[in-house]
Amino acid sequence: MMDRKNSVRFGILALTALLAAGIAGQQKPKPALPPTYQNWLNNEVAYIITAKERDVFLALQTDKERDIFIDAFWKQRDPTPGTPENELKQEHYRRISYANQYYGRETARPGWQTDRGRMSILLGPPLDTVSIQVGGTVHPCLIWSYETKSQYGLPAHFNLVFYKKDGFGEYILYSPAQDGPARLLVNYQGDFTNREEAYLRLRKYDSRLAEAALSLIPDDTTFFGQPSLASEQLFAQIASLPQKMVDDRYAEVLLKFKDLVEVEYTANYIASNALLKVFQDESGLFFVHYAIEPKRLSLLTGNDKYSLNFALNGIVTDMQDRVVFQYEKNIPLDFRKEQIDDIQITSLVVQDMIPLIDGDYKFSLLLKNTVSKEFTSFEGRVSIPADAAAALRMGPVLLGYQRKTVAPPADFNKPFKIGRDQIFCQADNIFHPRETMVVFFQIFGLKQDLAQKGHVAYAIQKDGRELTSKIKPLKDTDRLNIFEELPLKDIPAGNYRLRISLVDGERKELLSATQEFGVSPLADLPRPWIVSKVMPPSRDIEYAYILGTQLTNEDRLEDAERYLQKAAGQNPTSLKYALGYAQILLKMKDFRKAKEILAPFIEKEETNDRLLSLMGTACQAMGEYEEAITAYKKYLSHAGTNLSVLNAIGECYYSLGNDREALLAWERSLELNPKQESIKKLVDEIKKKKEYKDGDASLISRTKRENSFSLT
Repeated sequence: MMDRKNSVRFGILALTALLAAGIAGQQKPKPALPPTYQNWLNNEVAYIITAKERDVFLALQTDKERDIFIDAFWKQRDPTPGTPENELKQEHYRRISYANQYYGRETARPGWQTDRGRMSILLGPPLDTVSIQVGGTVHPCLIWSYETKSQYGLPAHFNLVFYKKDGFGEYILYSPAQDGPARLLVNYQGDFTNREEAYLRLRKYDSRLAEAALSLIPDDTTFFGQPSLASEQLFAQIASLPQKMVDDRYAEVLLKFKDLVEVEYTANYIASNALLKVFQDESGLFFVHYAIEPKRLSLLTGNDKYSLNFALNGIVTDMQDRVVFQYEKNIPLDFRKEQIDDIQITSLVVQDMIPLIDGDYKFSLLLKNTVSKEFTSFEGRVSIPADAAAALRMGPVLLGYQRKTVAPPADFNKPFKIGRDQIFCQADNIFHPRETMVVFFQIFGLKQDLAQKGHVAYAIQKDGRELTSKIKPLKDTDRLNIFEELPLKDIPAGNYRLRISLVDGERKELLSATQEFGVSPLADLPRPWIVSKVMPPSRDIEYAYILGTQLTNEDRLEDAERYLQKAAGQNPTSLKYALGYAQILLKMKDFRKAKEILAPFIEKEETNDRLLSLMGTACQAMGEYEEAITAYKKYLSHAGTNLSVLNAIGECYYSLGNDREALLAWERSLELNPKQESIKKLVDEIKKKKEYKDGDASLISRTKRENSFSLT
């Protein structure tokens, strides 16, 4: 039998983990795919779904998620979005129906599973069909002719040949390389590897079929009698059509951000370019700087003004997929008509920055235009050293098309602003010959001797050849922040590599880094509008709170406590900072201090759910059960039923010896989730007690009838 002390200890540990740390739950296993969705995946869209889309669909957990995905799947392929009909979807199911009606007659399989069914679903009906029936000499053959506009990499003209192997059964797809002309001949007795001989014999019966037997692409140059490799490439191009017909990145975004992307967004995924860099500022803090540039944008018009609103959802996870930092920001914007005309010619870039603790992380960003219901995203890896000065190293290289010095006071933070220098940059690193390329990077762990005698060498390379170079003494630069400007006026259009080397006084290379860039052949290169928010200086206490929260999520408790204590100490009236500090104190089991931090807010913030749950946890851990019950019941009255809080109330009453109220709480909890074995055991123990057997059995039945739990 679990005694009261152990029961309460168990409850405190569980509740502290759930309420103070905010753990959401365990990862759900993949459920079996219901038959309806199996049919959709394996029959209806088997030929047009990409591998990425298939993987994402199989990873979904609920039918609602699957329905949302299917809706997004078709909307991504809609040639006329915004109209009631989806012509591609209608055509796809028409092709399946036609294939089942006409191509399955000679086989037990449905027509869509035949070679002709597969090709007609992928390519549509042929422009021309030739049936070749030369009894006794050539197996029954079909030649389908196609004309395209070279979309998706297909040839402008090509044929497909189908034949009945051994003269009967269904038509199968012919391959010049794998089958060869001899396969089309009846009772061919010659050498199957001598394709020239088989070709010449086939040509006697049908010249067009003979030419197609060597190459499916008209006017393709081949060695006489030898099959064309271009035909095999054609098959590969056809097989890759699903990948080329849709940007399937939307599927991964839906899976990753399915709780953040509303249904109305799912059809409106926008491709984008992104830039992600990590720099240290003068205070020693590391910031992640990023920029995302959507390929297109829709705006809301009204009264000669154009509006949009960007919602940024960022998630930073460590290598064990634990969420270290999650945030949301909103950027509302209004434009005049002339500004919109300029944006349509150029583009618009959203820039932002966040502070981050040391470690290796995965960074994901979801960007939503809440006005037009469009969304885009990007992911990347970032690494921040624990001790930047411990070893000589070079940070990421940033290339910009302009550098401006910010007028004083310049201590605010802004994306891609280093000290007083604002760097204007784009993800694609494309420059105009008239521009001067700005190069920025940081060097860490630089010793005095190297700083005085070392140099930085810059070399622009193409195809392994050095076109131009420049070398600069380190003593003429900032020891941390290295800027250089490289004119591009003598560099012709093309793709290049910038190589940066750190060399010592004897010109021995110690470090190097490279960065790809391009020089545009265009007469003009319009630069985008940049949207970003000015952020407070690095000394602002908000950064201490953010870093403390990140450290808490990484279970680096002592470091987290130092940052969060600093934030709460400098702004003792902030409930947010108090909650952060109290949470880490609970994790460190300093329950008395946590209560002291929370107490001043209880009366004036008595409807704050997190405040009440943390206060209840602190009081319960110290054995102050009546205060804990008061906090927990206030929580339930404002937040509604919560399983863990109900259990905690039961534990408090049980510790006070009030079995009646404990039973009320735990039976309500079991109604919500009957699979709580530890709670079941406690309930059974209470019911087995003599006083309940003899005198209070009516209490139990009354409890069940009332099916209620008092919150006051």
